[in-house]
Amino acid sequence: MPRPAPLFETTLARTPEDRRAALALRYRVFVAEMGAGGDEVDHAAGLEQDDFDAYASHLLLRDRARPEGDQVVGVYRLMDDAAARAAGQFYSEAEYDLSPLRARGRRLLEMGRSCVHPDYRDGQALFHLWQGLAAHVRDSRADILFGVASFHGTDPQALAQPLSLLHHRHLAPAALRVRSRVFQPMDRLAEDRIDRLAALRQMPPLIKAYLRLGGGVGDGAYVDHAFNTTDVCLVVDTAQLSARGRTLYAGAGA
Repeated sequence: MPRPAPLFETTLARTPEDRRAALALRYRVFVAEMGAGGDEVDHAAGLEQDDFDAYASHLLLRDRARPEGDQVVGVYRLMDDAAARAAGQFYSEAEYDLSPLRARGRRLLEMGRSCVHPDYRDGQALFHLWQGLAAHVRDSRADILFGVASFHGTDPQALAQPLSLLHHRHLAPAALRVRSRVFQPMDRLAEDRIDRLAALRQMPPLIKAYLRLGGGVGDGAYVDHAFNTTDVCLVVDTAQLSARGRTLYAGAGA
């Protein structure tokens, strides 16, 4: 029997049940599917969590056509400057030196722990999740969006094509270029040796979405062995959004 057409809705988590649904989806994707771990993961309850979750906002994408209690199909964890002060730092600061961003004196919004249910990866759900994000960015008046995004696996050389493409063609402006604290070079291939199509095939949809918005990456990758990923830090200056990004914002409402 075919699945009913989705009825998408984005909201911020407001209740403990909302937050638990976000952590459960993260467990399904990051732990069960991708092999992530960590001391704070609750395997018995099926929750992927850490100390930052108590301070963050959690953006939820629901499919109202699904049964009650199983409607959360996409999540984003969001931390603004106030949340970072309360938590002691942004999550990304364990991996990247964020001093170039802090030095700008502009409103920061960290976006992380983004994932979509495996049944909803045709692009439509991510588009709706990003529209909800755009509305939140507009309402919070954030100036600079940033966060780590991940490639599956911990061997940067196996990711030479996409990492080299990011380094040669998509570095963030120097004033916003954060640097990996445990530096893994991304320029593993000379620019003329990059196979762009092969690089894009290896690149996760979320990273490609940031690039289409006009975002760039920081200097160097970071290997997260606990999470079984190789991370890059993406930075988007909302004042320099691409035409596609401005269209997304317009779709989020006035």
